[in-house]
Amino acid sequence: MRLTRREFAQSALAASLTAALPAGVLSACSVSSRAAGSVHPSLPVKANQFDSSSPVEFPRNFFWGAATAAYQIEGAWNEDGKGESIWDRFAHTPGKIKNGDTGDVACDSYHRSREDIALMRAMNLTSYRFSISWPRIQAAGSGPANQKGLDYYSRLIDALLNAKIRPFVTLYHWDLPQALEDAGGWTNRDTAARFADYVDLTVRALGDGVSDWILFNEPSAFTDLGYLEGKHAPGRQSLFAFLRASHTVNLAQGTAFRALKAARPSARVGTAFSMSACQPASDSEQDKLATERAHAITNLWFLEPALKGSYPEALAFLPETAMGIKSDDLDKMRAPLDFIGINLYYRTIASAPSAMERLAHAQQWLFPVKMAAAQEGPKTDLGWEVWPRALYDVVTRISRDFNRPQIEITESGCAYNEGPGQDGVIRDTSRIEYHRQYLRALARAIADGADVRGYHAWTLMDNLEWAEGFSQRFGLAYTDFKTQLRTIKESGRWYAKVAAENRLQE
Repeated sequence: MRLTRREFAQSALAASLTAALPAGVLSACSVSSRAAGSVHPSLPVKANQFDSSSPVEFPRNFFWGAATAAYQIEGAWNEDGKGESIWDRFAHTPGKIKNGDTGDVACDSYHRSREDIALMRAMNLTSYRFSISWPRIQAAGSGPANQKGLDYYSRLIDALLNAKIRPFVTLYHWDLPQALEDAGGWTNRDTAARFADYVDLTVRALGDGVSDWILFNEPSAFTDLGYLEGKHAPGRQSLFAFLRASHTVNLAQGTAFRALKAARPSARVGTAFSMSACQPASDSEQDKLATERAHAITNLWFLEPALKGSYPEALAFLPETAMGIKSDDLDKMRAPLDFIGINLYYRTIASAPSAMERLAHAQQWLFPVKMAAAQEGPKTDLGWEVWPRALYDVVTRISRDFNRPQIEITESGCAYNEGPGQDGVIRDTSRIEYHRQYLRALARAIADGADVRGYHAWTLMDNLEWAEGFSQRFGLAYTDFKTQLRTIKESGRWYAKVAAENRLQE
């Protein structure tokens, strides 16, 4: 998922980039129409509510899904030949995860996938976005495949197909084999080649049952929080490491895209990018320019290298030597993605730093923009602003700027921590309202011309929320982590009705 994993607030680059951003600002901005020109002239720029007076129909064959990640749900961290991942090492290090929680068992999905699929069927899902654990396939990140790992995913894929649910597979959702981190991790250019080998091996083995693949989940988040902030695995804190890791991931995206297409030419391939609508703090030209820089740093840092073979023009000041860019790297980064995955939760406010602020924080000369958490809307239990208009702004901006690409909403969701009442019912009405409002915003974007193929709620069931441990619940189903009993929440029942009818009622 997204973001407490993105606590961007107190680091070296944060001092230069942000005042008070909630998790992962590097992965969180798409300039809103306030800065970029209104997409739909009849829609007020700051309108946060969309018409709810009539039902909304979604396109025929629209995918209704939920998303998960291997480390957050699978457990079985050292079973059947699986190697150690950076998250295994990180979680086993005292003080890294809230309450000392780990993913050693998590939701025990490695042994309970049938229960998970029963949840999906009860919710009428037609798409399930899950990830493959790289060290479950290659314990050390290279060499031949672990057949038991492949067998697990093969059984899962077959069961999904039998249930008429699309397997929507993410190849990397943050769990790098620890052996590769020991060799430099994403700062080591060789990791791009290792990733392409893993993708080739996995897709050749499992591709008969999978037509839609996601290369990376939120590259902005795992490079930022893992290599700059140190709040997530592998726990490094270095601007240099962050810049090098970013470029290696861009190389890996292009290299792996070509490997996947060579193995399965008909496959549909994309990446899930973390995005969030950005607005300027004022109408000043300086703040508008800062907002465009924020958009480039966050949404385009990994998107434009794939689609254009270049880093964003707004970041022309990037230090090529520090990033390790070589003469032929731009062509290697190219990956004409078949779709753009968008993970979206909130919006941010961008402004230009003062001269004194730039003098006080050396990195602000490199990234001259400040970003702060928007505070106007209601908050989730994790403190994130609920702002449905953000989804509309992002989808329409990406549609306009990239010639109406296919889009999948690969994540959106909210942490509300209600538990069962005395009757066992989980009445999470705030979560229902969140998805209702965000889906209405998405429907408006589709009506205004965006080519959106599906919506995936984060998440199927409560799970390990990265550094927050088990303290935050995003699920459509409630997980009792002592008994592993799954109970569909009222939001899951509501979502099931929406999926069955392919429409939103009032």
